[in-house]
Amino acid sequence: MSATQATATVSMNALRPIDKDGLGALAEKGKANPGNVVTLKATTVCEGQFRNLTFVRNLEAHVIDEPPHLLGEDTAPNPSEATLASLGACLSVGMHANATARGITLSKLELELEGDINVTAVWGVGDLDSAKKLGFTDVRVKVHLEGDATREELEDLVAHANHWSPVANTLRNPVAVSVDLA
Repeated sequence: MSATQATATVSMNALRPIDKDGLGALAEKGKANPGNVVTLKATTVCEGQFRNLTFVRNLEAHVIDEPPHLLGEDTAPNPSEATLASLGACLSVGMHANATARGITLSKLELELEGDINVTAVWGVGDLDSAKKLGFTDVRVKVHLEGDATREELEDLVAHANHWSPVANTLRNPVAVSVDLA
């Protein structure tokens, strides 16, 4: 099935629903313990060249590579593309959860993401101008959202999910990052 066919199929039917009772229980658990912080873990192993395998929980490896113009094998998204994918998935989860909580049935939920990034530093071996801004300078997300709600309700759903998205806030807000030799 092509992406277009898959999109057409999703657009004609309601998305697979979220367990509303389970969502309510999670919400109550969060309200009962608002200071709770969990630690997420991942292990990344370089296979060679720029192909990396990242292991999370007991899942199959998540592959990250680079495209040929960045000397990779083009077997998977690169790290920056994976960041966009994480943002898109996080926003999508938030929109679907909040639609469920609000009694909105969604029939289409697609996000187009693009980000501007200067890659001339080439991981610290290229142009090392200290004034260069590293990382994404701009990220744009276009949400295609359909359901049994007004445009205003859908706009509010998008804004709410954006406000509360852990990944969007990680990108927007300073985060303490330490990288040390083990």
